[in-house]
Amino acid sequence: MKTDIEIAQETSLRPIAEIAAGLGIAPAQIIPYGHFKAKISHTQIEESKVAQSNLILVTAITPTKAGIGKTTVAVGLAQGLQQLGKKAIVALREPSLGPCFGMKGGACGGGYAQVVPMEDINLHFTGDFHAITAANNMIAALLDNYQYQNRGTSRALKQITWRRVLDVNDRSLRYIVSGLNGASNGIPQETGFDITAASEIMAIFCLASNLDDLRQRIDKILLGYTHDNQPFTAADLGVGGAITVLLKDALDPNLVQTLEAGPAFVHGGPFANIAHGCNSVLATKMAMTYGDYVITEAGFGADLGAEKFLNIKCRQAGIAPKVAVLVATSQALKLHGGVALANIKKPNFSGLQAGLSNLERHLENLQNFGQSVVVTFNQYHFDIPEEIEYTAQWCEARGADFALHNGFAEGGKGAVSLAEKVIEVIEKRPSQPIRHTYALADSIPEKIHRVVTQIYRGRGVVYSKTAERELKKIENLGLSHLPVCIAKTQYSFSDAAAEIGLASDFMLHVENLLINQGAGFIVAVAGDIMRMPGLPKDPQALHIDVVEGKVIGLS
Repeated sequence: MKTDIEIAQETSLRPIAEIAAGLGIAPAQIIPYGHFKAKISHTQIEESKVAQSNLILVTAITPTKAGIGKTTVAVGLAQGLQQLGKKAIVALREPSLGPCFGMKGGACGGGYAQVVPMEDINLHFTGDFHAITAANNMIAALLDNYQYQNRGTSRALKQITWRRVLDVNDRSLRYIVSGLNGASNGIPQETGFDITAASEIMAIFCLASNLDDLRQRIDKILLGYTHDNQPFTAADLGVGGAITVLLKDALDPNLVQTLEAGPAFVHGGPFANIAHGCNSVLATKMAMTYGDYVITEAGFGADLGAEKFLNIKCRQAGIAPKVAVLVATSQALKLHGGVALANIKKPNFSGLQAGLSNLERHLENLQNFGQSVVVTFNQYHFDIPEEIEYTAQWCEARGADFALHNGFAEGGKGAVSLAEKVIEVIEKRPSQPIRHTYALADSIPEKIHRVVTQIYRGRGVVYSKTAERELKKIENLGLSHLPVCIAKTQYSFSDAAAEIGLASDFMLHVENLLINQGAGFIVAVAGDIMRMPGLPKDPQALHIDVVEGKVIGLS
């Protein structure tokens, strides 16, 4: 089979104006970025239409390091629904350059279930990530200037909590000292970089409901503390307007297309392990304005992306999915069943059976949220019928709907059975109203405890001294009402990546609590998770090139 990028490059794309016209978007609302990409004014969102649309969440069991194919399934499902004559739109996150040039090589789906133009989307796209990076670092520069101009006075801050970001994987920048080599170069301080996807600006960008809400959220960003321990915000620095100006054009959702010329909105890109892991509220609602069926995804396993989608995004945006699609692969099931990583592509019936316990926990968690669930087996060429059939029977025995997905090899045709099952569930037994894991009135420790014990199935939580100090600040600032966003490894239910399968009876170790007042949540950093990833031994960048004018190596 051809590579993802070969398939994408050989596909004839329709002009983006035609894709927009097919949705009924007026030409005046289209802001073209070349022939095949455009931004659509976010003012076109109609809440009455949003309320009528059928939102579908695609999530997954605990993934392998190669991922599990949620984006492929989301795109394939949209194409499958379109094969059935449905007005379906997929709404996805934008890829980050860090993973594209690090381990993954891209994030536009795969095979014959992709969003295109994939080279553009995987690289600079419409510049949203650059705008977010610039906005974040403009705050840092203005804050450093404030400190420099007020050095030696009572106006200078005692502590700065704001960090810079870059959209690369660079472990060397996690902890640095800036302002060296003389007073004219600033004030020496310990600081560091996170990846852009972990920036609070990214979270604000993805949760803002309009330009005014964006500005209000930016003003609330906590930047540090004064010498009398009072919070110092972006509003106190007086830069909210300038930062909003840097983001105002990026705020409009991006319209592209699938390989089968279906509409796709791709906008925003927080990771689910170190951030809240969902595309922008504006893109989701834009898709729901124009589509009868809207497919979106939330990052990594359901313990991370889906939990945050349901407890944070849906709560803030006032939306709820009609059904959740839970993606499993034979490789992931076998890995969680104790099969060595090198052998997970080989037939291993007992390993697959043992790994179904991981699927079962994610299934139970989604059902506890009130979700109707369709389990889908994301098929690869090496999968054997006996293992697929056993998984289907296992689901049937537990009252869970099941469908095979082969969109990678067959495009929309390979996702028709999944599309039919999703329609059936929406029409006959849709999800109930979301049953949140915690109440907003609960304390921060109680919220974290509930996620750990009810979603991860751990025993409890241990806080470092740093986290305990931050908790007191949160309580003193009156921010205990905010939801929690737990940053932890994506490879385990626990905070230890090596504990694959069905980790239980563990303690989650919270090392720090970060106040994201503008985004509207508290980040609990657990275990040794890093908010600036590093590169692997063999980064994908070594395989990316331009040959005879064509990009190779992206996937």
